[in-house]
Amino acid sequence: MLGKIMNNTTLWIVVGLIAAVLIFKRLSYISPEAARKYLQEGALVVDVRSAEEYRGEHLPMAVNIPLGDLQNRLPSRVNDKNQVLLLHCLSGTRSGIAKRQLKGMGYQNVFNLGSYGRAKSIVSGMRGN
Repeated sequence: MLGKIMNNTTLWIVVGLIAAVLIFKRLSYISPEAARKYLQEGALVVDVRSAEEYRGEHLPMAVNIPLGDLQNRLPSRVNDKNQVLLLHCLSGTRSGIAKRQLKGMGYQNVFNLGSYGRAKSIVSGMRGN
């Protein structure tokens, strides 16, 4: 009996932790409205997925700089550390890592769009698209 209670308690703790992580991840995304405003003002969309993923499907205005290449390639592409950068990947995890990495490099206006699907939805919801 005690073993069953412990297993149920452990299960609920794990479920709770997973839910908390997912909620926290979602809260770290820029709002669609703010992202669209930045896009209209000339924000750069950076797809941090691999080159293979990018070739398979990508947003027309996105530049592909894979997460592992950001430190080497982004500074030559974007030397203005105040440029608004909207990052996305497949699920939002790599773009979250990229956001922290770029903030550490001194970029001031870096935002996580989240997953490719979310980014696509935000971009397609803009007027004129």
